Amino acid sequence: MKIITLVENTSGSRNCRTEHGLCLYIETGKHRLLMDTGASDLLLENAAACGVDLTKVDTVILSHGHYDHGGGIPAFAKLNPHAKIYMHEDAAGPYFSSIGGRYLGLPEGAAELPQVVRVKGFLKIDEELSLFSDIPTAEPLPASNADLMRKEGDTLVPDDFRHEQCLVIRQGGQQILLSGCAHHGILNIMRHYRTLFGKDPDYVFSGFHFRRKDGHYSEEDIRTIVHTAAELKKCRTQFYTGHCTGEKPYEAMKGIMGDKLHYIHCGDTVIIPKKGGKKGMKWHKFFAWATVFCFCMTMITGYEHK
Repeated sequence: MKIITLVENTSGSRNCRTEHGLCLYIETGKHRLLMDTGASDLLLENAAACGVDLTKVDTVILSHGHYDHGGGIPAFAKLNPHAKIYMHEDAAGPYFSSIGGRYLGLPEGAAELPQVVRVKGFLKIDEELSLFSDIPTAEPLPASNADLMRKEGDTLVPDDFRHEQCLVIRQGGQQILLSGCAHHGILNIMRHYRTLFGKDPDYVFSGFHFRRKDGHYSEEDIRTIVHTAAELKKCRTQFYTGHCTGEKPYEAMKGIMGDKLHYIHCGDTVIIPKKGGKKGMKWHKFFAWATVFCFCMTMITGYEHK
């Protein structure tokens, strides 16, 4: 399976341009799909730079109803009017920032496109793809959610992120979990995943929504970041993150999680191999068994010689 980051905040390879947004292109055995579409039509330009033919995409998954994940829907749908676009039934809500009342929702008309499939709860699309939402929040939510609102009448109220959904891909004997921003908190998402599937995923691709625009992180932020990293380190999972995680929180988490955590930049490609059969014996084990064998043979031949 191949995953190419078409849109992300930071520069990577292939001279892709950046924006505040996220779009992942994914090739599986049966599908060519997008997880989110970035904030604008930039995904078209970066797809061309990466050699990705967006007309062959058959499925688009929208992680939640914010512009930086669904802003590219109109441009993509004009290029490819046949791919199904799966979004939560509440994704087209009136979402705003409490700072200046800025609109954060989807472009006008994006949710009314004929290829849109509205989803709620758990949906098994086929043997490879599933979606889930309705994520319980046993662990604290990212503190940076506090500025994110939805409008009820003329009043802005805190967003409960009911419009957030996650994608699960089963491929090559492995399961891959993808989330856009993990507004419910990545620990809550992992907990709900285990409830649904009975184990940790093999890979996770997700923003963690720890980024602060002003670069200032409170003591509460730091405690949450450190706690999250320590808990994720316990999982049998490789994590790939970017976008809303923030570079400073990423470095702090990387210091705790080590080679379990990786950053995906614009233009980067991740290849996920199939889970193989029997692995080759490691050299230190080979020599250990060889030593045991030689010892036994020496004992046997020595005994027979006597």
